[in-house]
Amino acid sequence: MSPTRVGNVLSWASDIDTATIDQAQRAASLPFVHGHVALMADAHIGKGATIGSVLATTGAVIPSAVGVDIGCGMVAVETPFTSMDLPDDLAGLHSRIADAVPAGVGRGHGRVADRAGELLADPRVELSQKQEHTAGTQLGSLGSGNHFVEVCLDERDHVWIVLHSGSRGIGNQLATIHIEAAKGLMKQYFIELDDPDLAYLVEGTPPFDAYIAAMLWAQDYAATNRDAMVDAVVLQMGEFLGQSFVAVTRINCHHNFCELEHHDGHNVWVTRKGAIRARTGDLGVIPGSMGTRSYIVRGKGSAASYHSSSHGAGRRLSRGRARRELDLDGFRAQMVGKTWNEADATRLLDEDPRAYKDIDQVMNDQRDLVEIVHSLTQVLNYKGM
Repeated sequence: MSPTRVGNVLSWASDIDTATIDQAQRAASLPFVHGHVALMADAHIGKGATIGSVLATTGAVIPSAVGVDIGCGMVAVETPFTSMDLPDDLAGLHSRIADAVPAGVGRGHGRVADRAGELLADPRVELSQKQEHTAGTQLGSLGSGNHFVEVCLDERDHVWIVLHSGSRGIGNQLATIHIEAAKGLMKQYFIELDDPDLAYLVEGTPPFDAYIAAMLWAQDYAATNRDAMVDAVVLQMGEFLGQSFVAVTRINCHHNFCELEHHDGHNVWVTRKGAIRARTGDLGVIPGSMGTRSYIVRGKGSAASYHSSSHGAGRRLSRGRARRELDLDGFRAQMVGKTWNEADATRLLDEDPRAYKDIDQVMNDQRDLVEIVHSLTQVLNYKGM
């Protein structure tokens, strides 16, 4: 699909409302935004910056455009198994995953993870004793909301493990500190913005340097967190099936992050809020929702999208609307044939697939950004709450 231009916004979304376009235009109007704002096919309203947006900036960054879950993203592992290796009843595997991967707000392992040592010793950030405890004990935990672990089958009948999570409580804390610092600077310098959540930090200043260091550290933490969890799931699957194994393929990619990149002859800070990097040949993971397909993709290196694509299906209904408008019977019908947290259906209603856009429409909208390598159909879903 060719993108649609509205002012200084290019949109790949065929299912999008005017409020989302308007929000993106507010970000695009900032004087340090380079070129245009690219809206991915899953774009929807966010806080400050639009979820599913890509901004290239020169001389400044917007902390809330990365968001509070710095480094949130996906990891996918292809196993050597096929559906023939899986028993009909996966409840035991679901229980094993739930025991090995804590999920929920504030939950962790109750002990500092072994692989947390290098991150906690990293000089880029100075953490309080309480923050160190949070970071150390939550490494290897899933979180809540739309974070999940899935077991899927691809079009060849190969078994995959797919996981979605980010930088947990420590990422949230660091992001909040710097978002509030940016807002404070706007007030200090009498800078009025159309949206206070677009508060920014100016390159070459100590607050900018401090945020960049914390953000890059949190991105590393998020990637390590995903690796720790998927390693635990690989171990549990191997024990469940009675056969240890080594992953055939592993893909680990952020979709809430910012990095210095070169585009259009300029070095710019590219912020992807709900978007993955899709340079030519890049492998990425684009999930749908509970009950729908996910995709392994290869980037096509679109210059217009700043080498990016969507990060998922994107919400169609807010969490509040989903709880008001959707029903449990319909939710359960969407999940027939899958092993999932069915006992928690009431608490998970805002994650009903009907609350999300059609992932196949999203993939069709962005066929000039990525090519589909594998289509995944889930057979097990473990969701954080």
